[in-house]
Amino acid sequence: MQLGINLGYWGAGMDADNLAVAQEADRLGYAVCWAAEAYGSDAPTVLSWVAAQTERIDVGSAILQIPARQPAMTAMTAATLDSLSGGRFRLGLGVSGPQVSEGWYGVKFDKPLARTREYVEIVRKAMTRERLSYEGAHWTLPLPGGPGKPLKLTVHPEREHIPLYIAAIGPKNLEQTGEIADGALLIFSSADHLEDTAIRHLRAGRDKAGLTLDGFDVCPTLPLALGDDKDVTALADTFRPYTALYVGGMGSRKQNFYNQLAQRMGYEREAAEIQDKYLSGDKVGAAAAIPHELIDSTTLLGSVERIADRMKAYAAAGVTTLTLAPAGFTLEERIAALRAGSQALEHAGLG
Repeated sequence: MQLGINLGYWGAGMDADNLAVAQEADRLGYAVCWAAEAYGSDAPTVLSWVAAQTERIDVGSAILQIPARQPAMTAMTAATLDSLSGGRFRLGLGVSGPQVSEGWYGVKFDKPLARTREYVEIVRKAMTRERLSYEGAHWTLPLPGGPGKPLKLTVHPEREHIPLYIAAIGPKNLEQTGEIADGALLIFSSADHLEDTAIRHLRAGRDKAGLTLDGFDVCPTLPLALGDDKDVTALADTFRPYTALYVGGMGSRKQNFYNQLAQRMGYEREAAEIQDKYLSGDKVGAAAAIPHELIDSTTLLGSVERIADRMKAYAAAGVTTLTLAPAGFTLEERIAALRAGSQALEHAGLG
């Protein structure tokens, strides 16, 4: 199992620290550095900045939002980043959510599975550098009856095949991801529930494509907080606002994929209570309603030895790249957490 690092969103006041964390991850031998985008900083700019100041670590988009870009533009971006980074780019895609898609980009959030499939097909076709033509329900290239003609990508990527990941949570999305992608980007993943909530659906998609999970990258992101094992409850409590935001307020009442995931993990009653409180404006109450076990099972908390035991569980569950989001109030604390992740991997015998 390899390790990755997730820098989250740029522009939150920690940009210099984020670069230092990426550079330390590069020095420690982490496999990939991911950067996210929502409606602030864009991922490609951040990734080019990080790639220019690192040497070996891959840079990946977690995620490039599908409603933000035409698929041919994404192919151009992927080819350019792969060329500039010397073959170190990983392309992560996702549909985002209805509030961002419709509120920020003005793109209707409908038929996300069909849109994702067509998007991936166009990106892959464009990356072959063949002349691009496509007829689908959501995209037609070139547009019929006009002056457009099939064009081909002029940039030569460093590699013939750039790894393509999809951020997936729901069963149908996970199954399609297994069918059409090279890896899955997961969040709020519990080693104890991973088979039921993700792996079996990914495996079903691989079966549809006549493939196995061999070579497919299962890549969850987990926050990591280093500390004494006696203080695990206090460490978990620092993630209550983060978990409440996702389970309670990320999306609408009817379309909150993270809330639905918590329900599939066995927290139906608690997930409903967290959402009710959060959407009514009681964010403190929503955070307090989160069961400790939900946080502890979806994060890496405590000593190097405890984190190493958890890493073993994730590897046994089928994780191939474990992406860490090292927590800390200072750069020094985040670097210490990053180093602890590397030490835990070695301690677990997985490095």
